[in-house]
Formats: sequence, structure tokens, C-alpha cells
Amino acid sequence: MTSDDRPNPSAAPVQKLRLRYAKRGPLRFTSHRDVARAFERALRRAKVPMAYSQGFNPHPKISWIGAAPTGVASEAEYVEIQLVEVLEPDELVRKLDSAMPPGIDLLEAVPATAHDPLADRMEASQWRLELPGVSPDTLRAAFARLLEAEVVEVERLTKHGMRTMDARSAIVSGWVEDDPDESPLTTPTEPCGILVVVVRQLTPAVRPDDVLSALRVVAALEPPVPAKATRMAQGRLDDCGGLSDPLAPDRAARASASR
Repeated sequence: MTSDDRPNPSAAPVQKLRLRYAKRGPLRFTSHRDVARAFERALRRAKVPMAYSQGFNPHPKISWIGAAPTGVASEAEYVEIQLVEVLEPDELVRKLDSAMPPGIDLLEAVPATAHDPLADRMEASQWRLELPGVSPDTLRAAFARLLEAEVVEVERLTKHGMRTMDARSAIVSGWVEDDPDESPLTTPTEPCGILVVVVRQLTPAVRPDDVLSALRVVAALEPPVPAKATRMAQGRLDDCGGLSDPLAPDRAARASASR
């Protein structure tokens, strides 16, 4: 069988790009499957020269890395795509962002120059949890009790039934912001506690709602309205409990090669 007779004679990929995008506004309630469909439609509209898998049902070569759960916003989602033509990353971001629906925003693209998989750089996430109706002092006291505990078991309903996990073991660090007045969820007279927490990406994954459940377990903290969660960053943990930029090695390699 010649290459022209194959079910999908797609050219071999010549470039891999790593992209960071944001999921904002009402689109935080969109499932990952719907986000993936919107992404593929945008790639077609922008006429991005995608590489495709072989076989009778070819798919564009897209690799998703740790997508945020439904109902959660994010400023740090990552995806890898493989192309059959070399494109300038900044131009790809411009074209692809204009083809995306409002609420999915392309932020950055870099060529994959390093050999380590991007997924291996994602050790933890930094989450920002806004709790309208909860004062910062109340939230600070509840989070201190959570950090003092050795084990905090919470339950989550999954497609396989109720699952119990230790939420405390995944929490690396965190703090409560002192200035909640910037939150769009509150009026000037309504308190809003804002918790920023770094959580390891374990299996099973501990999600923002699991952190909230842990606060309920240790301190009976129950926000009067649903909290808003936003992923602010992903990356490897450093010695101080912070996160490194997962695209930094590729960006540095590209800058060095261009000299």
C-alpha cells in the first residue's frame, strides 16, 4: 500500500507547539469535552496546518495537559499541538485567538524545544478561591485549622460512586488575601474571603471543591453562596512551595537558539 492509498496520508509533523490559554467567564461551566471541540473548530477556522493521526478515523494531534474541572475558571491551561508546517508562534496565537469563542483566550505559544514531556512539569496548581459572605478573618482561622490537621478526609461523588480522599495531603501552602474589595462577586459592604492555595496534582486529584469540603470538615465553614475557583498557575514546585513557569525551558531554549 502506497502512502496515497492509506486511510489518512497525513504528512509527518515538523513542529510541536505548546500553548497556554485561559478559560474565563461563563465558559468555566463548559466541560472539557466541549472546550476540546471548540478548540478543534477554531483550528479549522484559522486554517492551522495540523498533523493528523493515521487510520480510517484520523484526529488532529492535540495533547491536553491537566484540564481544569467543569465550573472552574483558569488562567493557566496548557495544550500541545503538532503541525505539518512551521509557524511563527505569535502569529498562531493571533489567528487562533480570533477564531476562539469568547471566554477561551489564547495567551502564549512556544516551540517544544526540550525533550521532557510538558505533563511532567505539572506537579501542582495554584488556585484562587473567592468565598462571598465569608470574612477574611473567618477564612484565615478555618484554613489554619486545616493546615494543623494531619489528615482531612472528604467525599466526592464520581461516576464510579462516592469516593473518599485525604484533601490535606495534597495542600502544599496557602494564604488568605487581606484586600477582598476587588472581588466582582460582592458589594462594598459584603465580606469576601479569598484563599490562594497551592495543591499537588496527585491521583486522585484534589480539586478546589475538595479544599472547600475540607474547610467544612475542620471548621464547619459553609459559604452562603457558591465559591468561585480560578486556577492561576501550574508548574513544578520549588523549594519555597512556589510554582515554576512550565514553558520557561522551551522559551529559554528558543531565545538561546536565536542568538
